[in-house]
Amino acid sequence: MRAFFPSESCKESHLNALNPQSWLQVERGKLSKVSPHSSSLESLIKVRDPSILPLFKPVDYVEVLAQIHKELESCPPHERSNLYLLRYQVFKGLGDIKLMRRSLRLAWLKASTVHERFIFGAWLKYEKRGEQLISDLLSSCGKCAKEFPLINIGSELPSVVNTSFPDGAMTNQKNSLSGTVSFQIGDVKIVCDRQKMATLSPPFHPMLNGCFIESVSEVIDLSKNDISLRGMKVISEFSSTGMLPDLPTDLLLEIMVFSSKFCCENLKDSCDRKLATLVLSRNDAVELMGYALEENCPVLAASCLQVFLQELPNSLNDERVVDLLTSVNSLHSPVMVGSASFLLYCLLSQVAMDLDPGSDKAACFLEQLVDSTVNSQQKMVAYHMLGCVKLLKKEYNEAERFFKAALTEGHVYSVTGLTRIGQIKGKKVDSFKKLTSIISNYTPMGWMYQERSLYCENNEKKWEDLEKATELDPTLTYPYMYRAASLMKKQNVQDSMAEIHKILGFKLSVECLELRFCFHLVVEDYQSAIRDVQAILTICPDYRMFEGRVPATQFRTLVREHVRSWTSADCWLQLYDRWSDVDDIGSLSVIYQMLESETAKGVLYFRQSLLLLRLNCPEAAMRSLQLARQHASSEHERLVYEGWILYDTGHCDEALKKAEESIKLSRSFEAFFLKAYALADSSQDPTCSSTVVALLQDALKCPSDRLRKGQALNNLGSVYVDSGKLDLAADCYINALKIRHTRAHQGLARVHYLKNNKSAAYEEMTKLIERARNNASAYEKRSEYCEREQTKSDLEMVTRLDPLRVYPYRYRAAVLMDNHKEKEAITELSRAIAFKADLHLLHLRAAFHEHTGDVLGAMRDCRAALSFDPNHQEMLQLRSRVNSQEP
Repeated sequence: MRAFFPSESCKESHLNALNPQSWLQVERGKLSKVSPHSSSLESLIKVRDPSILPLFKPVDYVEVLAQIHKELESCPPHERSNLYLLRYQVFKGLGDIKLMRRSLRLAWLKASTVHERFIFGAWLKYEKRGEQLISDLLSSCGKCAKEFPLINIGSELPSVVNTSFPDGAMTNQKNSLSGTVSFQIGDVKIVCDRQKMATLSPPFHPMLNGCFIESVSEVIDLSKNDISLRGMKVISEFSSTGMLPDLPTDLLLEIMVFSSKFCCENLKDSCDRKLATLVLSRNDAVELMGYALEENCPVLAASCLQVFLQELPNSLNDERVVDLLTSVNSLHSPVMVGSASFLLYCLLSQVAMDLDPGSDKAACFLEQLVDSTVNSQQKMVAYHMLGCVKLLKKEYNEAERFFKAALTEGHVYSVTGLTRIGQIKGKKVDSFKKLTSIISNYTPMGWMYQERSLYCENNEKKWEDLEKATELDPTLTYPYMYRAASLMKKQNVQDSMAEIHKILGFKLSVECLELRFCFHLVVEDYQSAIRDVQAILTICPDYRMFEGRVPATQFRTLVREHVRSWTSADCWLQLYDRWSDVDDIGSLSVIYQMLESETAKGVLYFRQSLLLLRLNCPEAAMRSLQLARQHASSEHERLVYEGWILYDTGHCDEALKKAEESIKLSRSFEAFFLKAYALADSSQDPTCSSTVVALLQDALKCPSDRLRKGQALNNLGSVYVDSGKLDLAADCYINALKIRHTRAHQGLARVHYLKNNKSAAYEEMTKLIERARNNASAYEKRSEYCEREQTKSDLEMVTRLDPLRVYPYRYRAAVLMDNHKEKEAITELSRAIAFKADLHLLHLRAAFHEHTGDVLGAMRDCRAALSFDPNHQEMLQLRSRVNSQEP
């Protein structure tokens, strides 16, 4: 859902409209410079309006999280899973994948019904799709890793059969009746025990023992009741034994229909459970779901549903499944999913929107989601999502209706949908007024000013709104892109590049990389253009540029015609230069190019994964690690990459085993390096540092390149520092610097500081700042070695370079608090909390609130922070103190 509202022209057939050849003539040196005022430039650096996110985005997420936590502390057990689901939706709106999954897992663990348990299990499995390799690796280490298996629904759902029958039927003829009765099917009679057959259902009881004509009949003809001879024999046996044998599906269905017709609840329940055991595949589930719903069989229906959910997202590409699930009405829903309808349609809506946010099935599932809502919070989520899909489908009146409903329920962010529709309907001024009203009536947020900027008639006013949006939320990419594009159109190349560099300095966005790529084309800097497009393709191999019209690979091919080809030696030299400059995007690009010609691809994919982790692209990093494993040149190399996959997913003990297996086959740098990492993280023994040192020393004795040896020396220095061996640490850092491992400046600065040479530490960090391409962390570290005024200056620089770094806000707030400027201190934290959900910021603000006597504010922040980490000891202690003061 990267491009939630793509252009009408997002089709391959419109490629010629862009005409990339006009920009990139294949014949080298024949590319003519394009005038910055040409129409081609206008189309090339066009910035799309920001997407309306189909997510729950409360104005004050802290208040919502605190309220959820408060309710979780006192609510009945059966309500907890829905609260965890709401918390999941808050974290999804904040973009925190780790906390999203944690909330889902808690919901799964606290599920009060079997339906909730298998839906949350399927949801977690969907969220972790693509991780089958990790499960296989864990299994190879002897650890059972099969999560969320199919549940035996029949053993979980209790029988609700009523076996007692009223005595209203007359039985005064019972003594004169025969103990048996024959049921005739065609020409054949089946002799049954009259009393046992009578106990099958309320209708059979008076029929066989009451005043009906059948009660005095020795033979009762059932030939016209759609039951076969074999089926009747099974029913007769069931009346005696209470058990069904293993039977074919068609016969069970026949008996089930009969049991429904004659209200034989025990028999029907047995058929329901027996059929449920036969649902082994999607085809089985498709075949049986209709019968389950029609005949009111909850065990069978839930078993079919569970199979559909286990196979997400593939099952929603099966029209048979979609038809079944979208046709479920209010009568069928309790049969299939009990009381968990909202949960089910939340999951189905998300998957459908991930597949195609503008599809009819997404709209259908969201309409069912709306129908299943029971409270205001659920309604605002469902209405907003459905409004987004209706808008995408250009059903503007319907979209407007749902956005209004969401806004009425309290979801202020839904005003973005109303203002976009207003613009489409030619009511741009009304849209501007709506946003102005929102800004006046609520705590202003970055997205409000960003949205209002779209409706400003005055360009100066638009610019002011975008500046305010960035001030309130510097993580919004649209303001940077718009400003950069505007400056480029005015031929202000330097300022334009600086603007797009700002956002790329702390937030790697492929849209921003694409825009910078276009800028490089404008100024004919093809070497930089190839860098950016290769970085894009590393992160998103299937990325399509210009609103989805052109594959990025095609642009790369065209641009390559205008840059000098590098030999293998050139590539390695370029990689060393960029690695030493801490130019992670440049390094990614070089590795992408090397992968075309180098034969040892495993090690290159591995290095690629390290860079992607640094750039906060965990999914792309895992993909690269898996490719490294796939292209490993030997068994021991493959084991190392498997170990890193396990390590990066939190399985340190298993990673350690893989490292040890690799070392048994061959003593290699990477195997020892992995073992050192895994041991340091998995061991609780403080004396293990000596073992880690020995492992890193063994690694350094093995063949490797300077890139990795520099990292090993740096890590070894860190272990020595932690052990108090400062001279040995300094030697490691100096040796790392000799082979151009630039980050070692930071370690050496720490050694100087611990030796009470603060000025030397400052100078060392200054060297890192001068050399590193991305140096926000260097400024932050240098601030520890400054006097107060310089510290303040360095931390202001950190915030300019990377506003997502938390420490500067905490430091400034602490200084203000020391100066008895309590209100300013809380404001400093609040401005960061507005766009950065962070436990440490909330913890400090809670402490400030406690200090100023704002017990309610302190308790709110405590509860919200415990939503991030319920076991955070300092937070728990603070909450305990505040709780004792709460009125």
